[in-house]
Amino acid sequence: MNENSCSFHNEKELRDGQVEGVSAGYPPPCDKDNSALLAFRGIPISELKNHGILRALTAEANNGWEPAVTNTEVLRAQEEWEAVDSIQPETGTRASSDQPGQLISFIEALQHFQTVDLSSFKKRIQPTIRRTGLAALRHCLFGPPKLHQALREERDLVLAIAQCGLDSQDPMHGRVLQTIYKKLTGSKFDCALHGDHWEDLGFQGTNPATDLRGAGFLALLHLLYLVMDSKTLLMAQEIFRLSRHHIQQFPFCLMSVNITRITIQALREGCLSRECNRQHEVVPVVNSFYAATFLRLAHVWRTQHKTISDSGFVLRDLEVLAKKRPRRLLKTLEIYLAGVSKGQASLLGARKCAGPQAPPCKDLTFTGVCDLPPHSSEGTWLI
Repeated sequence: MNENSCSFHNEKELRDGQVEGVSAGYPPPCDKDNSALLAFRGIPISELKNHGILRALTAEANNGWEPAVTNTEVLRAQEEWEAVDSIQPETGTRASSDQPGQLISFIEALQHFQTVDLSSFKKRIQPTIRRTGLAALRHCLFGPPKLHQALREERDLVLAIAQCGLDSQDPMHGRVLQTIYKKLTGSKFDCALHGDHWEDLGFQGTNPATDLRGAGFLALLHLLYLVMDSKTLLMAQEIFRLSRHHIQQFPFCLMSVNITRITIQALREGCLSRECNRQHEVVPVVNSFYAATFLRLAHVWRTQHKTISDSGFVLRDLEVLAKKRPRRLLKTLEIYLAGVSKGQASLLGARKCAGPQAPPCKDLTFTGVCDLPPHSSEGTWLI
């Protein structure tokens, strides 16, 4: 009779929602402990911060109550309570804006350089080309207008950024690299700042910092601008696919660095001054000129069936055209972007994906604008 009576009471306690350890021989905890556990067990963690029951469980000093048995659920609830302050209820992500893996916009990266001290870099820049003799007279009579005084500080900022190198210890620099990688590859995961995967994007080595000669961090800002603008992103992806063509392949990021070098030189020679004066700003004009020049290169590369062996000559001809007809390039970009917004075919043509893609070849010999002899008296690449 005693065993049946004990069994009857155990089953009744389980049915009434009492602690699950009774049948295993553990003594049942007090009713106060049990009722509190049942009350908060189904509450979402995001709501516990404002719930009084969990406070009653964790803040023992407030009411003098101590649980009779140390329960694993109580300990786990205490740990989750401590983590509530660092969780955003609406997203469940960490609140820190510097969280690794978070994409960075071009504006945010530019604002970083606008707030840091670049005085040491500005001392090293040469904002304009120094001309003497007949070259100076010809430029004075027939050359482009001078940049307005109010815009020269913004021009100097662009040239100072081009003097800055890539610092892998700077979180902002790392976020720029991660954003470029994710946008071009479609990956949702972070990657190492050094590794073979950067060669897949068109850098010559495993460390992107070694390929920024003559363009500095401005080369990465230009790539960031290209991939973070919704309209130019399509263009970047098309050029990236062209760079992986089995015959016409070329190092995408290294080609982009060379386009940035052409842009810097055009800015220093005053080729962009007229457009900057017209728009009353420098950075947007520089960005558009970079994108327009890259678009022109891709069009020539595809339609004229260029290969990596033609890279140096293509870039040199492109530099001459870009400096002489900057407005023409910018107009072509405007037409392309208008077509993108309307969902029309791109200027790269319908055959952009016709050929199979080839894995990046590490044995390609790429000739950039810095590797060719200057073709004029103004063909210097100091910045």
